[in-house]
Amino acid sequence: MTVPDEPIRCAWANTNSLQTLYHDKEWGVPVHDERRFFEFLVLEGAQAGLAWDTILRKREGYRAAFAGFDPAQVARFSDVYVRQLIANPAIVRNRLKIESAVHNARCFLAVQAQFGSFDDYIWQFVGGTPIQNTWRGMAEVPASTPHSDAMSKDLKRHGFKFVGTTICYAFMQATGMVNDHLLTCFRHAETGER
Repeated sequence: MTVPDEPIRCAWANTNSLQTLYHDKEWGVPVHDERRFFEFLVLEGAQAGLAWDTILRKREGYRAAFAGFDPAQVARFSDVYVRQLIANPAIVRNRLKIESAVHNARCFLAVQAQFGSFDDYIWQFVGGTPIQNTWRGMAEVPASTPHSDAMSKDLKRHGFKFVGTTICYAFMQATGMVNDHLLTCFRHAETGER
């Protein structure tokens, strides 16, 4: 009996099984779900200065601590609960990042009210269609683009925190607003078909 060959992936996805699963099932898949958008806003903000692997390992802790990423519930978190979160080892215990997640939940609800949905608002930055990149190597993949610059500026205008252009570009990659799978990666064509 032969073992099927492992598919070719983006190099970062071969670090461990958690990253491989995230790469193969989620990264670059277009998102249109409000909670998923809020989840990635929280997680990408938490990742600032840290490895994505750290966030993936703490993702379930975040899911439990942040009410399943329900922005309406997070927006109502009390100062007492925020202090409890700062002591919670299941998440990144950074006061500014935790407070910004609660603050961003309120901003998220305001954007939903203004635009009808966060989905309608956020996809405008790529014209409603994922950008299909054709990178051959990881060195070609940018840390930010004019699209993420515009997104960052506008999110800040709406009051969001921890939404610099690099964080916004990572958010765009995670939510499939851009397809940054390398051309050699088996997921490039699959995510481009959506």
